[in-house]
Amino acid sequence: MQPADEVHSWFGPSLLDTDLEPADNTLPELERLWRGFMTARVTLGLVLLLLQITLYGLGQVSNLWLLGVCVGYFISTLAVRIGSRPRRLGRTFDLQWVAVIGVDVLVFAALQFLHGSSINYTPLFALPVLLASVLGSLLLAMGTAAGVTLMLLLHAVRLSLQTHGDVTPHLIQAALTGAGSVVIALLSHQLSTRLAREEQRARRSQSAARIQQQVNDLVIETLSDGILVVDARGTVHAVNPAARQMLQSDNQPLPPPPFTLSSETAWQPLVDLTQQSFAYRGIQQADINIQHAGQGPRHIRVRTRLTATRGSGAKNLCVVFLQDQREMEARMRTEKLASMGRMSAAVAHEIRNPLAAIAQANALLDEDLSDPRLRQLTGLVQQNAQRLEKIVEDILDISRVHKRGEGSAQTPETLPLDESVARICQDWAQQVQGQHVLHWQLATAPLRVDFAQDHLRRVLVNLLDNARRYASGQAESIQVATEVAARGQVTLSVWSEAPPMEPSVERHLFEPFFSSESRSSGLGLYICRELCERHGAAITYRRSQRMTRGTRVEGNEFFVSLRRTRATGKTVPAINSIDTPWH
Repeated sequence: MQPADEVHSWFGPSLLDTDLEPADNTLPELERLWRGFMTARVTLGLVLLLLQITLYGLGQVSNLWLLGVCVGYFISTLAVRIGSRPRRLGRTFDLQWVAVIGVDVLVFAALQFLHGSSINYTPLFALPVLLASVLGSLLLAMGTAAGVTLMLLLHAVRLSLQTHGDVTPHLIQAALTGAGSVVIALLSHQLSTRLAREEQRARRSQSAARIQQQVNDLVIETLSDGILVVDARGTVHAVNPAARQMLQSDNQPLPPPPFTLSSETAWQPLVDLTQQSFAYRGIQQADINIQHAGQGPRHIRVRTRLTATRGSGAKNLCVVFLQDQREMEARMRTEKLASMGRMSAAVAHEIRNPLAAIAQANALLDEDLSDPRLRQLTGLVQQNAQRLEKIVEDILDISRVHKRGEGSAQTPETLPLDESVARICQDWAQQVQGQHVLHWQLATAPLRVDFAQDHLRRVLVNLLDNARRYASGQAESIQVATEVAARGQVTLSVWSEAPPMEPSVERHLFEPFFSSESRSSGLGLYICRELCERHGAAITYRRSQRMTRGTRVEGNEFFVSLRRTRATGKTVPAINSIDTPWH
């Protein structure tokens, strides 16, 4: 005796063997078929009931059992139609088969037996056979057809015994009807299985298409190059955020697609280029300027390509690629500086020793000089030597910050954040004579964080120098604050009242050798990021508002998230605390 699963795999799959939806444990097509069959059973039950009532009213039928059977069948089919939900028919005979298909077979057989030979109910057996074939396994369908055949053979024997005639015609008719039921069961099951496979294949294709579309949309949305999809009429059907940023004006955002390029005068160069692409059926490339009223020009490199046409009714589309030339130039400059930086690291090692000798000799010479003019010259030499030493240290720090594994076995250094920040701010303000510009508020005492003292000084001084370079110079235009967030995160922020950064600069803010100024090495923020990551901290940039001079002002803020000390480590000596958190 084989298990049911092995028998079923031998006879082949059914419609119910496909993957089911997790929401309601049924397929949409299964639900439609189930509802259709159940509605057909209710309709058939109603027709049989009306038929029996009519025959009983005409006096042609006097057996009340026929009427009772039809009433019971109609109530049963109606209850199943209303109260049940689409679900699997068993792979073999089970209670569900008895409640649905078995009821049909028994009711139709009872009608056939009770009516005798006056009315032939044989065609009704096609319904349970089809139901088992479409919604069940092949084994269940063949078993149902065999049961119908057995019922018909028993009915034929009964008629032959009642009439005492030749039993052969009745048996032949029952055999032919049974053979037809088997054929119907086999063909219906094969057709339903094929339709189920096609439906499943179509569903997989649709799912793959949706996934591909989502991936394409994500890639296009995250591209740094702008992308427009334009038809021959100049109507834009798709635009990604980068293109939106390049095309829109400062005063009016770009409308959602579809919109026409000709609706804006500043986009006329794009209109001309797309029209040339459709006219010459080829790739077009040009450098154009997009200038809105009251704003400066935006230099953009444009490249167009036409989509391939498939079929006679396909419509050509022009895909426009936009590149901001300022960002391209900045990227090229970054790559050049990066290659030069690798060479500069080697040169810096060679410069450091002679530079130290020059500084030492200049210091010895300064001790023996009394002429103020000569001492002014030695002071100038010392100042420039210190500047060269600062540049050399910046370049050498790049190789140092990447050697994180060398100090991994050492005990982490901790420090009191507020006291350290207060001392660094005081020293910086005194050195640059910016007491009126710098304003700080410290609110994390007595918390300690995992950070080296000299590294924190380097990060904070670098951020303060950058803030001073772009700040307005008014009172409280540079603000330093520490705080503990709601989740216990310790933060250090440096805010400056300054205009917003250009998007092309902001995207490459923490990259090495990238700077918006020609005299800057572009290493300061990169080293800050590397030092923060070494100590488990993170540094980010954002545009925010702060209260200054009695009003809320927008500015640039660098935000450092620090790691609180959880274990005993190397402790930095405490710095004298400040009586008030405000300076």
